[in-house]
Amino acid sequence: MDQVAPASPPRKPSLLAMIRDDIACVVARDPAASGTLEIVLTYPGVHAIVWHRIAHRLWQRRLRFPARFLAWFARLLTNVDIHPAATIGRRFFIDHGAGVVIGETAEIGDDVTLYHGVTLGGTSWSPGKRHPTLEDGVLVGCGAKILGPITVGKGARVGANSVVVDPVPPAMTVIGIPGRLVRAASDRRRVGGRIDLDHHLMPDPVGEAISELLDRIDFLEMRLAHREGREPTCEEDIHEPA
Repeated sequence: MDQVAPASPPRKPSLLAMIRDDIACVVARDPAASGTLEIVLTYPGVHAIVWHRIAHRLWQRRLRFPARFLAWFARLLTNVDIHPAATIGRRFFIDHGAGVVIGETAEIGDDVTLYHGVTLGGTSWSPGKRHPTLEDGVLVGCGAKILGPITVGKGARVGANSVVVDPVPPAMTVIGIPGRLVRAASDRRRVGGRIDLDHHLMPDPVGEAISELLDRIDFLEMRLAHREGREPTCEEDIHEPA
């Protein structure tokens, strides 16, 4: 009986191929990008990921001090702090590239986009996994903080200035402090098959709930006035306590 040879593991892309993908993906995600030369020379988010790719390879070869020194140098130039041990997939983009912090045990999948001021932080002094995992296609709005060893599922969106401390299911949108799930992928706007960058179009569940409560109070006050046999007035019956 013929034995089936075990499948070989997928070949790891070269450093140059990953950097090339990081540069090419910018055009699809930033309408302001006008050419490869401009991206290479003027985009700090691209500079940060290029330096990280090199530092990460050094870290994997146990050249820890050169890796940390290169990461420090990259932070000095770009204002983006990425620990050289952090694992980052292909086609990664930091838009505006300022104030981003990515911790040591963070794991980031393919086609992930971060805006400025994002933190992928830890919540424990214990060794081991301390930072978040972002699966493929995640988009994180400006100023958002994702804390602890949680997973943000594939295709999820994190709204600007949110603080996420619980896992996020795939394809959901989370907003607020602490983060709340508010929207599924089916409710998002599609733009010609390109990556959805509408991280600013966020519902307001608290505002909607308050509005519904106010409408309900007005309805109950109208019913009370009707039972008492008097016509409600705007000033008396809408604002008078029960």
